[in-house]
Amino acid sequence: MATASSGSRQRPRSKALPDVTVLRVGHRAGRDPRLTTHLALTARALGATRMLLHPPDPDLAKRVEAVVRRWGGRFEVLPAAEWRTTVRAFDGTVVHLTMYGLAIQRLLPRLRRARKVLLVVGGAKVPPDLYRLAHYNVAVGHQPHSEVAALAVALDRLLGTPRSAPLEGAQQRIVPRARGKRVVGGRARA
Repeated sequence: MATASSGSRQRPRSKALPDVTVLRVGHRAGRDPRLTTHLALTARALGATRMLLHPPDPDLAKRVEAVVRRWGGRFEVLPAAEWRTTVRAFDGTVVHLTMYGLAIQRLLPRLRRARKVLLVVGGAKVPPDLYRLAHYNVAVGHQPHSEVAALAVALDRLLGTPRSAPLEGAQQRIVPRARGKRVVGGRARA
């Protein structure tokens, strides 16, 4: 707890965390389903509220919807027919995650003050326009790495470590154990 100049204690300000949307640009249906599914699962588990998918992939959206039904929370995968329109129309801060950007530590204070954040994650070939259209090009590291890793680090830094309690509406939950696996409710899938 901070102290004021008079020595009295000030309560820390509790600021609402930004509402985070993830935009996956360059998804190749049939070629990238596993990677894009991992992006969606990471986004959901670490606090994003939705993922916009360009080009759309209804089958992937259904698979993620099934995970949300079983494991709870509010998360959806929505189509983004044209990524440029989505980026331009977003009414918040647009952050392109790229290893060529500025270090995330440098920009975190600004990003945490935003009401809404769109984290844009590219695919194999990132369109050059994206670097220009984003408000910030941000790096979690300046070495080659996975876009799933970049998203996970960015969400953890931006929203903090997620709580370990089951999410609202969960049909099943994990019981933490030192050894082995235990899932209660629903039917566990390996």
